[in-house]
Amino acid sequence: MNATIIVPTFNEAPNVAEIVRRLNDAVGTGAAEILFVDDSSDDTPQAVAHAAQWSAIPVRVIHREEAIGGLSGAVVEGLQSAATDWCVVMDGDLQHPPEMVPVLLQSAQATGADVVVASRHVRGGSNQGLSDVRRRLVSNGSIALTRAMFPARLRNCTDPMTGFFAVRRSSVDIDALRPRGFKILLEILARHRMQVVEEPFIFAERHAGESKADLAQGIRFLRQLAALRFGRMSRFAAIGAIGAVANLAIMAALVALGIGYVIAATVAAAVTILGNFFLQEIFVFRDLRHEGRSFWHRFVASVGFNTIESMLRLPLLYLLVETTPVPSVIAQGVTILVAFVIRFVFMSRVVYRPRRTTPVSPLLARTIAPQSETTVPHATNGSV
Repeated sequence: MNATIIVPTFNEAPNVAEIVRRLNDAVGTGAAEILFVDDSSDDTPQAVAHAAQWSAIPVRVIHREEAIGGLSGAVVEGLQSAATDWCVVMDGDLQHPPEMVPVLLQSAQATGADVVVASRHVRGGSNQGLSDVRRRLVSNGSIALTRAMFPARLRNCTDPMTGFFAVRRSSVDIDALRPRGFKILLEILARHRMQVVEEPFIFAERHAGESKADLAQGIRFLRQLAALRFGRMSRFAAIGAIGAVANLAIMAALVALGIGYVIAATVAAAVTILGNFFLQEIFVFRDLRHEGRSFWHRFVASVGFNTIESMLRLPLLYLLVETTPVPSVIAQGVTILVAFVIRFVFMSRVVYRPRRTTPVSPLLARTIAPQSETTVPHATNGSV
């Protein structure tokens, strides 16, 4: 299958020769082009030009003077400039193994999918390249939140945060994309109804250079989520707000009647847990009620989780009231706010989780052996 391999780069000169060499070995001649979309301030464009001289696969580079939209903007520009309908998007740091490119394309051809995602989170995949435990926690937490916000669109995608995927360009309304930051796959899947299949891959350690992930990228990610959709989450928040107001009102009324704040909080929680469940059934998760879980399954799971969560909040409430000058009703409000995201993720990913409609991995039996790193002949000036 002919394909354009889009490699967005930002100061990745030391990796260029190695990625071109491994793509030549993996893909072969006459079946692809390699398109670097570069936002670098180093000599990455020169490294690409040098690699193009010896590569059997056509190699070209688009150097952008303004990095509009960040990495996602670079991918969109690559899609607009691609010479083929099928495009493979991969990072330029070799954490995405080039040997996976033929697997993604073969899977696309075999299944007729619109997108084939290289996933770290299906059997056979791994994110071992994220050696930092903190980064793994952030990555896994971001995935959980994202899949909770878009349960239907991401029902067949376990790794919407990946930057490694093959996509049919004719299935994407490029003009509808609003690229920002790193997460272009999320942008594509959230804005389109697409058939998605996944192939496992092992996220490798960076070949050279430093990671570009930082706090600013995290802020852009949150802005991207907000821009894409807070529809379901906003409805959940609205009902949660109603429940919180009712909770505080009930608790305040009982405290005013002389009932201890712990008992008052317990009664208020019980009433609002039941009320929130029925409101969520009607206004938040109505479209996901027929995904194979019965009403009573949803009821028990929801009420059970919220009861346990409320019980766990009581010690925190006690600690806040007894060790700080915060009034009990305000302390209760703080604990409710802290628990909001956890409840939303649980409801979306457990109680109302949509059923998968495509295979986890049509080519699961394939494994990609790590490739030895060798020096590219004639490579100089920033090449490996």
